[in-house]
Amino acid sequence: MEIKYEYSRKRSEFGRPCSFSDLLAEVTVDIPPDPTLAEDFIPQDPVDFGVQEGPVLAMHEVYTERAQVSIRGVNHVEGGWPKHVDPKNPELTTRYREEVEREEVYTKTVQRLGFVMEHYIRQNNTIDIYEEYFEEEEEEEEEEEHPSAKTINVIRDPNNPRRMATHLSWHPDGNRAVAVAYCSLDFQDSRKDLNSDSYVWDLEKPYAPELTLKPSSPVVTLEYNSKDWHHMLGGCYNGQIVYWDTRKGGLPVEMTPVEFSHRDPVYGACWLPSRTGTECFSGSTDGQVLWWDIRKMSQPSERLVLDISRQDQLKDALGAISLDFAPILPTKFLVGTEQGIIISCNRDAKTPPEKIANIFRSHIGAVYRVTRNPFFPKVFLSVGDWTARIWTEELMDSSSIMETKYHSSYLMNVCWSPVKPAVFFTARSDGVLDIWDFLFHQKAPSLSLKVSNDPLLSLCSQDNGRIIGCGTRMGNVSLLEISPGLCTIRKNEKTLTSTMFEREARREKVLQDKYKERLLQEQERLRAQPEQQEDPVQTFKQAQEDFLSSIKAERRRR
Repeated sequence: MEIKYEYSRKRSEFGRPCSFSDLLAEVTVDIPPDPTLAEDFIPQDPVDFGVQEGPVLAMHEVYTERAQVSIRGVNHVEGGWPKHVDPKNPELTTRYREEVEREEVYTKTVQRLGFVMEHYIRQNNTIDIYEEYFEEEEEEEEEEEHPSAKTINVIRDPNNPRRMATHLSWHPDGNRAVAVAYCSLDFQDSRKDLNSDSYVWDLEKPYAPELTLKPSSPVVTLEYNSKDWHHMLGGCYNGQIVYWDTRKGGLPVEMTPVEFSHRDPVYGACWLPSRTGTECFSGSTDGQVLWWDIRKMSQPSERLVLDISRQDQLKDALGAISLDFAPILPTKFLVGTEQGIIISCNRDAKTPPEKIANIFRSHIGAVYRVTRNPFFPKVFLSVGDWTARIWTEELMDSSSIMETKYHSSYLMNVCWSPVKPAVFFTARSDGVLDIWDFLFHQKAPSLSLKVSNDPLLSLCSQDNGRIIGCGTRMGNVSLLEISPGLCTIRKNEKTLTSTMFEREARREKVLQDKYKERLLQEQERLRAQPEQQEDPVQTFKQAQEDFLSSIKAERRRR
């Protein structure tokens, strides 16, 4: 049954406004309590009440604008000098000091301030807050930390197709940025869409280059000027030398003319510690070392032909594939050649043939890198074929004093640790980075790390030795952070390393003398015996048997 209520009103009353009025309160229903129902109730004791004391929060999503952060620096320079005095010129500053010291005002000012300074010096010397009371006690040796390294960043070539990262150079101001030279060194690489740009990367913003360098030809090597951070030097694939001022953008400020440049790619370019900070030199596989001044790059200021026969003939010159210069030896430099020979040169010699001082026959193949030890400049390190070798300039006609084991893959680059005298890093063609510490292990590396599946071509360490940059064939630059034990110098480590180098040099000298003595004895024995005609067929068979036996022994060892 449907229950409904019908309400009806007149049509004229539709839409009439309601009129309200005030009336007194009126009780319509009064229900008194029933005492009989109290028996059905159950008292509850205790009584729990839940109270929420925390404020009521609501979550909302809002799309805000992203803040663009830019890093800006302030360059503080030495002030207080007149405009006509260059603070970087020691002669002008010394002359100006002498003029000021002759003035009477200077003497009175020093006398007046001397009493004040003496008072505070005496006050500071009353108690020595840095005094060590237990100097005689030896420091507790910390536990040896296991050598380790980790990848903290990877910088990739933003262009396609990918090119090789051929050279790395850290910014002199705290290593805040790294310049990477990108170039394809493949023979007759005819890819039309190959880019020739190189880049400067800021480590805090590695996803986009801070500066794009636009040379006329791909850059093989790139170097910062330690005296003027804004100047960069590049050696191009077509043999030209390019100079940039980073304050003026990525276009070259000046470059050398093609007719006066190298004829082959420039594999090495270094700044010289001159008074003006504008001199540099370069080496190429065309067999020449050229000196330049960036203020006048129309032609080289000096030229050296790498002819070890000292005839100064370009046709007999050896191609330079690596170059090393240490500011502590301003007139000497090392050249690694394609023929496996290291040439030690002296720029101060009078004639070009005399500039080739010493020759070290080092490797079977090309010397991809040669570098001096930052603590012992007469000791240098070279890498080529399957080994890295340590040499000393004190032994001219001998072999290396120390060397690593032979690897199954080629060694492409090497660099010393800037903080530990016996530590160096080697880059291999199978993508492995080896860290050697010859003070503790000489037969095996302290740490081997697989950085990439591609060959490692370039290698460079920061000034503190904590971060190492490794450039690969595919243009990736991996930044590795090594453990503190590999970048912190220990007590007496420098003395122990010097002793080790001297001991190995003496050992090599003794072996060299014994070899010469044995050679003379053999020559005397051959003179005493009648001449015997050797059978070439028998000699060849014997050599073949020795070679095959060595191959079998190596296979069994592996």
